[in-house]
Amino acid sequence: METPDLRPGADACYKCSACDTECPVAAVDDDFPGPKFQGPEQWRLKRTADADVDESITACSNCMRCDGACPSDVPLSQMHNTARAEYVEHQQSKLGREYVRNRLLANYGRLAGVASRVPRLANAVAGNRVVQWLTERLLGITGEREFPAFATETFREWWDDRGGAATSRERARVARAERTDADPDERDGWQVAYFHGDYANYNTPEVATALVRVYEAFGYEVRVPDQRCSGTPMFANGMLDDARRAAQFNVETFAELVDAGYDVVCSCTSCSMALRQEYPELFSFDGVAEVAANTYDAVEYLRVHDDLRGALEDADVDLGAFAYHAPCHARNQGLDRQTREIFADVEGVAVEDVGDSCSGISGTYGWKAEKYDLSMRIGEEMFEHMTDAEGERGLTECPTCAMQMEHGTGYEVSHPLELLEEAVA
Repeated sequence: METPDLRPGADACYKCSACDTECPVAAVDDDFPGPKFQGPEQWRLKRTADADVDESITACSNCMRCDGACPSDVPLSQMHNTARAEYVEHQQSKLGREYVRNRLLANYGRLAGVASRVPRLANAVAGNRVVQWLTERLLGITGEREFPAFATETFREWWDDRGGAATSRERARVARAERTDADPDERDGWQVAYFHGDYANYNTPEVATALVRVYEAFGYEVRVPDQRCSGTPMFANGMLDDARRAAQFNVETFAELVDAGYDVVCSCTSCSMALRQEYPELFSFDGVAEVAANTYDAVEYLRVHDDLRGALEDADVDLGAFAYHAPCHARNQGLDRQTREIFADVEGVAVEDVGDSCSGISGTYGWKAEKYDLSMRIGEEMFEHMTDAEGERGLTECPTCAMQMEHGTGYEVSHPLELLEEAVA
């Protein structure tokens, strides 16, 4: 595994500890040394004394809040990802329970692909308390959480049955014909490639279908190319070789569409974060920079390239009040305010921000038995703010944050795209 030279970034750290104060893990775990140690200090130690990577790197949740906190633009999360991969490759037993468990969690898409063929059976097995007890004892996957249900029809099955890109092209053309500012037959600039990720495909296809319908309502043709996991759970578990293979496949597939004039949109902020930041930081194969430069969060894209606010002015909906949580990976992209802003003037929708705390689940982190209590302690502030909020339903862009919100409060949790579907599609 080629290790990038991060020393210039390490030298830029002047030990202000801003990253440590923003770290949600350090806030609840006195034994965790924090991102400053995990990044520049460990990097210096590793390069000068040829020391092993400290085992505490596995306690980092990969929330990436430290990147936004650093005033010197030290590539902290890049250092963490590299150190974690080095620890897994050279110091972690490949026969141990932790490695096997992490490999399974990191490659969720493979398991989900099998389970989605028999979703009712898979849901019954995963929901069985005996199975959950055995899974915790044998693999260290917590039995405290309800495993997310697999959809009876995946998003890609829905997409294919509906007619794929040809149907989307025609629906978009019809929608453009109704707009005064768009040529219905013009293709250039009215086309997006959708990176849906594994979870929206196998577990929450309603989010993916909402994106398609919203974009078509604005006149955009949607393409859904072949793709693999964004790599976010692989980065978080130190499986950098797995992430490299997934990233290379995704970049090759989406780069072709970018070259043809498509922009890339993601419904999950962790996916857009991976394509925009982690890919170009960690990989150098052809097309990485081009895909990163043309990737957007789905709501962000409509705000930048269309009149989303204007379209919502005349929306006639009665959806009620929502307690909104901005995911850490949305904050890192400067998107933490957008959901509140787009619904601020929409009658029939009230969105209340529940604060800037981390939800605590951080993807696969909160699914590990030894991290479960930590994840719930991190999420306490969010739970409290949600219960104090006017609404008794949750709202977030991140699927695992949604799991944590529902787990900690019992609230039903929606994606902003689902609200947009009700409002404009």
